[in-house]
Amino acid sequence: MSHARPAFPRATLRWGEGWILDENAMLRCTPEVSRGAWHDAACTTRSNPMTIKGKPTSLDIAHLAGVSQPTVSRALSGSPMVNEETRRRILAIAEQLNYKVDKNASSLRRQHSGTIALLLFEDPTSDESHINPFFLPMLGSITRACARHGQDLLISFQQLSNDWHADYGDSNKADGLILLGYGDYLAYQGKLEKLLEQGTLFVRWGAVLPDQPGISIGCDNIGGGRLAGQHLSGLGRNRVAFLGDASSHYPEFLDRYRGCDEALREAGAAIDPALQVDALSSEEAGYDAASILLRQEQPFDAVFAASDLIAIGAMRALIEHGLRVPEDVAVIGFDDIPAARMATPTLTTIFQDTTRAGELLVETLMKLVHGEATENRRLPTSLVVRKSTGSAAGAS
Repeated sequence: MSHARPAFPRATLRWGEGWILDENAMLRCTPEVSRGAWHDAACTTRSNPMTIKGKPTSLDIAHLAGVSQPTVSRALSGSPMVNEETRRRILAIAEQLNYKVDKNASSLRRQHSGTIALLLFEDPTSDESHINPFFLPMLGSITRACARHGQDLLISFQQLSNDWHADYGDSNKADGLILLGYGDYLAYQGKLEKLLEQGTLFVRWGAVLPDQPGISIGCDNIGGGRLAGQHLSGLGRNRVAFLGDASSHYPEFLDRYRGCDEALREAGAAIDPALQVDALSSEEAGYDAASILLRQEQPFDAVFAASDLIAIGAMRALIEHGLRVPEDVAVIGFDDIPAARMATPTLTTIFQDTTRAGELLVETLMKLVHGEATENRRLPTSLVVRKSTGSAAGAS
């Protein structure tokens, strides 16, 4: 008597759940079962006839796809460890079998919740959202990326309690955190260190810094600042004011300042420290900073604002003061938020790729969850030229 294990277990299927394999091992449903009755249905290939019985499992899919069961699990969870061709084959078989992932059982096996938490920093805004508009398209990108990875997304604010970092790290509400925004970095750094100490997996959007706690995805702020400085110096604007907190408390703003100053120095100019005014990222802060600048009565022919919101507020103050933008003062921002295209005049700015940023934040966090190697990333920036510096179109 042979004790060899059959190639595949038998299958008993209800109406609408029958399937067979054609000669190319692609699945197709068979209508050969009657409603309300139980029947046997065969899954066959020319080289490996087999019969499936019962509810399809990931092991069934593994046999049909010619891969291991862990590979099926990784493919169904969106793991980047599975190549695209294999993933498509597994997903096609799963779809034809009407296979449904049991998230609860899968989570228990992996000790994963299948949920990512996105924590937003509460920013001062003119409405009740308390969300910096720069993050809105990134939020959409993160949501879509989570769906592709089969992850649920929990969204909250970082400041709903003083110990948000401990709340999420200790509660196991999520497998990891994505952090957007942080305010004063030096004050925030301790919370990041606490997350590391308690073993919480997280990735944040922000400046990539030496010896920083955790992983950061950010843009090339120095490179973006250089683009702004080169553009303004190319227009013959050499008395450039900078609006934004250019200190280690706000490292992204500091890098933008440094990049602009480097470019101006290469052109034989520099940012006069007297023309730097602190401002947080809001229209009100930009308006107030430009008003301070005007009261100082120091000559300037351009403004580089650390964000678009600051730039839009600054333009309003300049125009109210009787100055023309760009004829008297050229203005450039940073971020390319939708409001930059609707401002009067339309705002020249430095573009950050928020769509790719959202994708990378999710991809990086999933690698951390699966124990894979990760690294900091800086995304390139680009210059978008509009009317606030004297041109209505073009980008470089």
